[in-house]
Amino acid sequence: MTGEGGMCISDVMSPAQLNVLSKPLVPCSMDPLTGFYRDGCCSTGVDDVGRHTVCAQLTESFLQFSKARGNDLVTPFPAYGFPGLKAGDRWCLCSERWLEAVTAGVAPPVVLQSTNAKFLRNIDLATLLKHALDPV
Repeated sequence: MTGEGGMCISDVMSPAQLNVLSKPLVPCSMDPLTGFYRDGCCSTGVDDVGRHTVCAQLTESFLQFSKARGNDLVTPFPAYGFPGLKAGDRWCLCSERWLEAVTAGVAPPVVLQSTNAKFLRNIDLATLLKHALDPV
């Protein structure tokens, strides 16, 4: 859910979550509506097994990579309210898929203000900064 001032919170009882810059997490995308909780934010919680913590601006090469790995983000699934994604869209990605994309050389750029600080459990900030869309 998005709170006052556009900050992201995991639920009404939780405090605002932080981004990788140790500031309040800001929404990644409201159109298309992203996030594990479909609130526009890369918020995470115990029920988010895939850890959808990385806000990325999608590229065609990443979309094709993801599809080849069994996660088709391009094809719309109207029954589930999924519009299908295209290059340029912003989306909360699973941390492991983004890390796989780094290894494959197709990682999409990351929006630091909208990438959850919990992702830093999987990657160092210096590596993440190399893929940053927004300058620090």
